[in-house]
Amino acid sequence: MGQILVEKNAGGIEGLYVITPKVHGDSRGYFMETYNQNDMKEAGLDIVFVQDNQSMSTKGVLRGLHFQKEYPQMKLVRVIKGSVFDVAVDIRQGSETYGKWFGVELSEENKKQFLIPKGFAHGFLVLSDVAEFCYKCSDFYHPDDEGGIAWNDPEIGIEWPGLEGLYKNSASAEGYTVFGLPLTLSEKDQKWPRLAEFKKGK
Repeated sequence: MGQILVEKNAGGIEGLYVITPKVHGDSRGYFMETYNQNDMKEAGLDIVFVQDNQSMSTKGVLRGLHFQKEYPQMKLVRVIKGSVFDVAVDIRQGSETYGKWFGVELSEENKKQFLIPKGFAHGFLVLSDVAEFCYKCSDFYHPDDEGGIAWNDPEIGIEWPGLEGLYKNSASAEGYTVFGLPLTLSEKDQKWPRLAEFKKGK
């Protein structure tokens, strides 16, 4: 027990948690518990996870901002290689912090984890040459249920590290660079609406 340090309501947003595991290291290397249900319950987080996912991305890749519409997922995310800037945006209707974002660097060095509850849009920007990203989900992925918000919505105003470029009234990556490299997004991620348009369509 007691193998994690938990920062509750990260960035002043209720429900966001940054979790730092206790790392036991010596000359051979290190050991840590990446997930312990008892420790999570002790921190007030009684969650059942049903699916684990892993992705690899290269520097300058931005994934997001994603959410599931009818089958929302709580996610516990971490990085096992490299580093990313990970972001959650509150899109809970009626929330006092609706539209507010919080970001945290997750890396193989700091070993931090980010717990993102249901009702948030999520995305990340790769800061290292390569990043391997892992996350646990509280519900299964439904491909036809995916929604998204424009990663560069000026109303949200996410401060992505190393990003340069001018907003041109769309989520297109055209004209943007990150650390001097062209910003890379999927075709789908360049078509998500702004938060105001998403709210209007609900």
